[in-house]
Amino acid sequence: MAPWTRTATERYGVVRWNFVGKGEKQLSLEVGDAVHIQEVCDGWYLGYLARNKAQQGVFPASFVHLKEVVIKRRGNEEVVMFAEMPLVKEVTTTLREWGSIWKQLFVQVQRLMWELMEWRSQLLSGTLPTDEFKELKQKVTSKIDYGNNIFYFLSVLLPLRSPTTACLILELDQVVRDEDGNILDPERSNIQTDHSGISARIQSSPTHSFYVFVRNFVCRIGEDSDLFMSLYDPIKQSIISENYLVRWGSKGFPKEIDMLNNLKVVFTDLGNKDLSREKIYLICQIVRVGRMDLKETNNKKCTQGLRRPFGVAVMDISDIIKGKIECEEEKQFFIPFFPYVLFSFSITPPASLPFSSLRHPVTSVGGGLWVTMKALVGDIVQIRKEYPHLVDRSTVVARKLGFPEIIMPGDVRNDIYLTLQGGDFDKYNKTTQKNVEVIMWVCDEEGKVIQNSICLGAGEKAVSEYRSVIYYQVKQPRWMETFKVAVPLEEMHKIHLRFMFRHRSSQESKDKSEKNFAMAFVRLMKEDGTVLQDGLHDLVVFKGDSKRMEDVNSYLSLPSTRHHHGDSHKGTSLSRSSSNVSGSGGGLSVSSRDSFTISTLVCSTKLTQNVSLLGLLKWRTRPELLRKNLEKLKVIDGEEVVKFLQDTLDALFNIMMEHSQTDDYDILVFDALIHIIGLIADRKFQHFNTVLEAYIKQHFSATLAYKKLMSVLKRYLDVSSRGEQCEPIFRTLKALEYIFKFIVRSRMLYSQLYEGKEQADFEESLRRLFESINNLMRTDCTTTLLLRVSHTLTLHLCILHHYLLLFNFFSPLSSPLLCNISSSFSSSCSSLSNKICYSTLVFKCRDVLLPMMLRELSGALVSMADGPHDERRNSLELLNNILEVLSRDSVGETFQHIQDIVVSLLRVINQTVITMGREHALISRVVACMTAILSQMDDRHYATYIETFSGTTDLVDFLMESFLLFKDLIGKHVYPSDWMAMIMVQNRYNTASTGPGLGPSTFPLWNNYFHLAVAFITQESLQLQHFSPTKRNKTLAKYGDMRRLIGFSIRDIWYKLGNHKICFIPGMVGPILEMTLIPEEELRRATIPIFFDMITCEHAHSGNFQKFEDEIILKLDHEVEGGGGDERYMQLLETIHRCSTLSALVKGLLIRLLDYRTVMSDDSRNNRMSCTVNLLVSPAFLCLCVRVCILRYLYKLRDLHLDVENYTEAAYTLLLHSRLLKWSDEMCSPQFEFHGSQTQRQLKETLYDTIIDYFDKGKMWEEAITLCKELAEQYENEIFDYELLSKRLEKQAKFYENIMKILRPKPDYFAVGFYGQGYPPFLRDKVFIHRGKEYERREDFQNQLMSQFPSAVRLNTTTIPGEDIRNSPLQYIQCFTVQPVLEIPPRLKNKPVPDQIINFYKSNYVQRFHYSRPVRKGPVDPNNEFVSMWIERTTFTTVYKLPGILRWFEATDLKHVSTTLSPLENAIETMESTNEKILTLINQYQADWSLPINPLSMLLNGIVDPAVMGGFAKYEKAFFTEEYTQQHQEDRDKLLRLKDLIAWQIPLLGAGISLHGKRVSDDLRPFHERMEECFKQLRKKVEKEYGVRELVRTENSRRGSTRPRSMLRSIRQSIISISSLQGSECGTPTKLHADRYHTIYMILCVLTR
Repeated sequence: MAPWTRTATERYGVVRWNFVGKGEKQLSLEVGDAVHIQEVCDGWYLGYLARNKAQQGVFPASFVHLKEVVIKRRGNEEVVMFAEMPLVKEVTTTLREWGSIWKQLFVQVQRLMWELMEWRSQLLSGTLPTDEFKELKQKVTSKIDYGNNIFYFLSVLLPLRSPTTACLILELDQVVRDEDGNILDPERSNIQTDHSGISARIQSSPTHSFYVFVRNFVCRIGEDSDLFMSLYDPIKQSIISENYLVRWGSKGFPKEIDMLNNLKVVFTDLGNKDLSREKIYLICQIVRVGRMDLKETNNKKCTQGLRRPFGVAVMDISDIIKGKIECEEEKQFFIPFFPYVLFSFSITPPASLPFSSLRHPVTSVGGGLWVTMKALVGDIVQIRKEYPHLVDRSTVVARKLGFPEIIMPGDVRNDIYLTLQGGDFDKYNKTTQKNVEVIMWVCDEEGKVIQNSICLGAGEKAVSEYRSVIYYQVKQPRWMETFKVAVPLEEMHKIHLRFMFRHRSSQESKDKSEKNFAMAFVRLMKEDGTVLQDGLHDLVVFKGDSKRMEDVNSYLSLPSTRHHHGDSHKGTSLSRSSSNVSGSGGGLSVSSRDSFTISTLVCSTKLTQNVSLLGLLKWRTRPELLRKNLEKLKVIDGEEVVKFLQDTLDALFNIMMEHSQTDDYDILVFDALIHIIGLIADRKFQHFNTVLEAYIKQHFSATLAYKKLMSVLKRYLDVSSRGEQCEPIFRTLKALEYIFKFIVRSRMLYSQLYEGKEQADFEESLRRLFESINNLMRTDCTTTLLLRVSHTLTLHLCILHHYLLLFNFFSPLSSPLLCNISSSFSSSCSSLSNKICYSTLVFKCRDVLLPMMLRELSGALVSMADGPHDERRNSLELLNNILEVLSRDSVGETFQHIQDIVVSLLRVINQTVITMGREHALISRVVACMTAILSQMDDRHYATYIETFSGTTDLVDFLMESFLLFKDLIGKHVYPSDWMAMIMVQNRYNTASTGPGLGPSTFPLWNNYFHLAVAFITQESLQLQHFSPTKRNKTLAKYGDMRRLIGFSIRDIWYKLGNHKICFIPGMVGPILEMTLIPEEELRRATIPIFFDMITCEHAHSGNFQKFEDEIILKLDHEVEGGGGDERYMQLLETIHRCSTLSALVKGLLIRLLDYRTVMSDDSRNNRMSCTVNLLVSPAFLCLCVRVCILRYLYKLRDLHLDVENYTEAAYTLLLHSRLLKWSDEMCSPQFEFHGSQTQRQLKETLYDTIIDYFDKGKMWEEAITLCKELAEQYENEIFDYELLSKRLEKQAKFYENIMKILRPKPDYFAVGFYGQGYPPFLRDKVFIHRGKEYERREDFQNQLMSQFPSAVRLNTTTIPGEDIRNSPLQYIQCFTVQPVLEIPPRLKNKPVPDQIINFYKSNYVQRFHYSRPVRKGPVDPNNEFVSMWIERTTFTTVYKLPGILRWFEATDLKHVSTTLSPLENAIETMESTNEKILTLINQYQADWSLPINPLSMLLNGIVDPAVMGGFAKYEKAFFTEEYTQQHQEDRDKLLRLKDLIAWQIPLLGAGISLHGKRVSDDLRPFHERMEECFKQLRKKVEKEYGVRELVRTENSRRGSTRPRSMLRSIRQSIISISSLQGSECGTPTKLHADRYHTIYMILCVLTR
């Protein structure tokens, strides 16, 4: 076999077929996997997967398609780069990303992936023309960005199983692309500026749009209807946008069925001013088309086609359109409609309606609209690119009523919006008001109707006639209907609008006879050539013959508005006595009783409403007014000027060109030009800068303009340099940038047209212009000083830039000019604004200008935090561009220049970043400049810079500043989180600038360095484990793992500290621990040994390592809870660390912390409690001197208990805290949840009060009394506060009373075993004893338990399962009831204790529990089961007594079948239990006479009834035989004991029956009498067989007692309870006591007395 050889060209490939590897050495492959190839041998490759370097092995070469690569070296490491086009590479990466989630989002992803794959093939084909290739690139990048965004929303919408995984997959970072769509390299381009541009567009885009998709219209109208949708301002009560018209059919579908599910509209041209409106509504005016009244049934006789108001649907969309509410693209909103009668005969809603409740989707059975809405950023061109899935060519565009904030050259618009406001029409001789319909036509001066000139709404074809809505018998209709009139510009001066008014009848026969009863008209253009003014127009209403009203000659010469109606200069006037019109318009009269109002809004880039501007635009028609119009341009409203920017500039340069032989208008045109440039420089019109730039590049054509502009400019400069008054010079210098752009463009056009003619003359003119500039700079005149300070630098640099664009030499700018620039460089350098000119300037003459610039920039940066915004921004742009030029490969040697920048500016920039707030608008730019400086520094720069400091103190101060700055930047990124490129670049160069070569004696410096380095390593942006595989590989390939570099540096520096290491212990333990917890193998192996070195260092210094131990345990708790640490870390710690004791301690704590972190997100509250207690009892916490950790988890445990009302357990938990305190007046350290200074006594008293309250709620009054006694001792003997003592004793007395009077149900106890490998370690193969709640049955407890482990299998056995179940990967649960073993406190033994007291100890303070299981041994007697019934008893011992800080504890000592009871012993236990039950019931009924009698009846009857015979008849047959006595000689005492128990049961039964007789009702009296008869027979038999148990009464029983009888009975009855349970562990008595039965007799005497 041939040897393996390293490949030279075969380095990377893509898998074409699946390959299943066999054995460990073969690498399994899947189709599409990318593989890196290292070696080759006989058709096999050795390599690894690109997504996981750890997966390495061999695989067949034939399974891989090789890709062409380029190999670059980064230090000793080879970096394999693809040779494909960058955009193709990005498409491939994107497809891989999307492929990882395609199964979850198949429907959405499939189409996008197919499109990208198709386009990728086209990109690789190389056959596309240039324009198509460029367009395809744009489509590809737009689709990628769209896909990533849509996947983000889908990941939120779809119920993915693993949201965390989805977030990792969709780790979207903002990228910056060049013009070809390729991602820019942040280290090779000014990516900061590009990123800022993106953010600026997103945050303050001048254009916004609003997308609406009409899903359905639900309303029972029964006729066709028109839906007019628009945006509406309810405060100003005005329409904002054009109407979107949807024609809806009577059958509930669009009239054009093809439009179904395609009714989409985009309201565009909205600006920031529109979004700043207080409220914006989306309204839909609904107009039905049909009969006058819907109630009319005879359709044949009814007039059809009438437009009648129906209602309006309204929704407040203010928050949606402003971006405060993010709307999902599939989210539907329901907008209900309101009848038009609510709006006072207007179908436009007022502002007073309560529409705020309609912002959110609602469900309604009434009529309305179902729509989808979304706010979009950008104009229609942008949103079609960015949202192609929403906005396509079929989407209707509804423009704003008015201009957008930017009007680009070529954006020609000539629209007139007309709104019918309202009218007032008299009924004249009619009995009712008229049903007025307005009909409008667009006519020329001959009366001819202009066809298709009226547009009722966007999405609808133009029509020739408009008919208004008809209001039924309304005198003053208010229509508020808006539509658009669009006519050719050249026809505008001939056009007028004619309105006819007609009464419409509901009956068709009458309606046909109705004629127009009045008319009105208005011209669109005035006589002076201006268009109709915006606003309201009160038109004159004319009456006359119907045909005369249609004759244009009858009305066109008349005044159309009431404003002009009384003008004396008009040729036509009205006679006041008669309403007839005199003059040429015979036959028409003015109707003084009728009125009609309209409003107009002109949106035209060709028509103006300003006479002076119109005169300038059409200067050739009135040349005699040209000078006057040029002068008036300065007083015209700026909005009107910028609206006609292109036409105005064309007019100015045409004037200049057509008067090239004279200078009559040169100064006026120049002044007008700088006025316009000044307008655009104003913040109000700053968006028009792009318009002016576009005009210069694409539309400007004045080839001779440069001569005129240079001439006037030189004149102004010369006048100012002589100290004479020159008023325009200030505005001229502000506009100088664009003046020179015009000069440059004009000269270029002239050179192209005339092939470079007059070049020498131009150069000479330019030289003289520069001389004038130099003269201005040299002058000492105070009038020009301000100008020099403010604008000289801007002037020179702009001139130089544009001059260099024209010429490829530097000779005109000789050294005198440069010297003047240097000497005149003022403190206003921040006013520099041109980005490119600085770069070029520095490139050509940096040796002269750079030192001067650095001096001025240093001063500007010092005042960066509070200077003017524009100047600060421009200063940073200057520095940024200088650094960019110096970073180019073609600029030659730059070492000294970089060194000058470092010496002059580095510290200043650092201090500027420190003083600037993180919210400052320019902070990111300052940091970008700092990063750019660091990126160009090498070791020589650092060494030279360190030598510039005057001493060590100064250097240390600088380094401290730098470390604090870098740490602050790491903690608070100045860039958005998705600017990953900028963040990584900043990180890369921050690493290069840290770790100076100082001695270890400067502790504060090195301490800051260590903390900075750890903060750098642990920052979120470097945690590669959280990245998607593709992003992780890209980051590693470009930047490497910067964590390892700094981690190794920390390790090396630590070992060089020598004896100074002790200064960093324990301060650096936490940061080093945080660093070692990062899941990076090499970093951990390199840094974990630092812990051992710390231990060695502290031990050598102090003889122990207590500080280190305390600190690492404390910090480990915080770090693991925060997400750090894993099992691999434990393994490495155990392998690397050589201190076995500490390693075991830390490992044990880490295991518990990891368990705790795992279950904290679990729904099982019990698991969280268990893990919390595991931490509290861990050896690490128990040996920890610092109490913070313990208290933190104690109070977490308390909160968990309180959430489920476990008050007893919460009290025991807080009791642990109180035990850490002493009854002393020492001030305690700050405690968890307790703030302010207080003594330990005060804190302990506060805790006791809380604990006592919890015990009271949990009915644990015995524990509360113990604490009350302790407090009483303090009040009585220590602080002598008798008032508090009395209150405490009152509370204590109440607890005593509660013990005796309040019934406390006994909780049941359950043993729960968890078996199988499916459980976490803290549950696996363990048995816990759970304390049930009051009255909780085993079935309920078991169901609740199974709900916490739904996949667990329930075991129905009670024995310990075998190994097969224990080793199973499944989960098994075993649950059964156990009995607590009473442990009587020593103070109560052999004393007459009431039953209420002793019952408490039967279920509390218990640690041992029994489970008894009957088994059969020997032959089974079918007639007597007791003969062979043995009892196997299992004893469980818990680690702590119950109750405690948990409702359950682990049973650590399991003695299975440790005790076996014989049938006789079982019988004795049963008899004792029965006797105790009888005694307990008697006691309860004596104490509470309200209890029902049934339980007592059932118990007594079950014993005395002959059918049962008390159960002991079976015992007699089984044990009281001669045969049994002979065979079991050892049981003689036990037999006597059983007989004695049977005999003593008789007096107990007698007492019970006596009590029953006193309580029984009359209807149960026969039952009681029969029970008495049975008892007599039973007593006779028992006394005959086992003797009579009757003793002489004591004196107390005869004479009574001073105690209450109830208490006496209670005390005496309880003796049997205590005595009967004394004996062996299993509860079986071993000796009889005659005194006990004497006491029983005494009790019976009292009861039956």
